[in-house]
Amino acid sequence: MKYNFDKIVDRTNTNSIKYDFAEKFGMPSDILPLWVADMDFQAPAEVLEVLHQTINHGIFGYSEHKQDYVDVLHKWFSSRFGWDFEDRWLIKTPGIVNAIATAVRALTKPGEAIIIQQPVYYPFASVVKANDRRLVVNSLYRLSDRNGIETINNGEAIQDSTDTISANDYAIDFEDFEQKIISEDVKMFIFCSPHNPVGRVWSENELIKLGEICKRHKVLIVSDEIHADFIYPGYKHTIFSSLSTDLADMTILCTAPSKTFNLAGLQAANIFIS
Repeated sequence: MKYNFDKIVDRTNTNSIKYDFAEKFGMPSDILPLWVADMDFQAPAEVLEVLHQTINHGIFGYSEHKQDYVDVLHKWFSSRFGWDFEDRWLIKTPGIVNAIATAVRALTKPGEAIIIQQPVYYPFASVVKANDRRLVVNSLYRLSDRNGIETINNGEAIQDSTDTISANDYAIDFEDFEQKIISEDVKMFIFCSPHNPVGRVWSENELIKLGEICKRHKVLIVSDEIHADFIYPGYKHTIFSSLSTDLADMTILCTAPSKTFNLAGLQAANIFIS
């Protein structure tokens, strides 16, 4: 099926946060929102058809998923990422931020340290602070900002595993990451992969290095992979839980259909804990 991405849909007066609440946030009513939290394309016709079936039925009682829902997830992750899961790993939550907050409260104690990599999706820091945990930041850096990088690579792209990394891309300061884990006694790492907002698709080598550091210091990993389906040709997204059994056992994998199919308002996420 072909989709019309040129169709302009008027979203005003639909209780849209980014269009109908601009003035409440101190912005002009006619401001053009350029955020990435939801798209201005309509959801796919196949998704709308199923939603219409539910609406036409006319009853919105308590419900639960059946095996066909799980089967679809198996097919999706296996065909797109070469990764599969056991049914018992699946936990559904009303959004990924909700899942992260639950993990923070359940698996760390007030005052304990949680590390994130800024610049990053702002709720990561908000969730840590709102739950009285200690925020530790391992800042990403531009490769071109480090001494000698531009000279060594002449501004050309460098190759890491299967992914091409430009000298203008952001990278992880692994030494700082491990030092802060040790000095701050970090208990949890909230990770963004692919990264929002810098757009990096982390290579398998980078993921393994992060995982080895976390394993060495017994740091739990919460991996937000909501943008996994938005990968340009020539790049490959590697699901963190696919790296090894050991890393899967210390990772909470957070996924959702909301970004892929523009369903953020339906508040649904698929969390995997092995």
